[in-house]
Amino acid sequence: MLRFEIRHSEETSHIILQGRLTGDDAEHVRTHVTRSPVSTKLVVDLSEVVFIDSLGEEVLSFLGRFGAVFVAPNSYALNACERLNLSVARNGISPENALGSFHSGRQSRPTKPPQKK
Repeated sequence: MLRFEIRHSEETSHIILQGRLTGDDAEHVRTHVTRSPVSTKLVVDLSEVVFIDSLGEEVLSFLGRFGAVFVAPNSYALNACERLNLSVARNGISPENALGSFHSGRQSRPTKPPQKK
């Protein structure tokens, strides 16, 4: 089962995927994206994706051809992005930061210890 949400702002569209990106559900994501208004930036959050089949990989590649940046904070999502040559938000960017002003409700861990002054 897949849950997805698409949020639009003036400059960015955010696609948040949760669950299994497979079969008809993956195709449903592609259909919604192609019918959505075009933004200058597309961010796809794979933080809570637990499985991706071959059709799901095709949809991710399709989104990558649109210039999407993928949030892949875990090894499963990161491995999928690397195999598909997708652009991944790196350098400690958490899903919350990559999604800009939208808050997903998850707490991010600091990437570096605070500096003493």
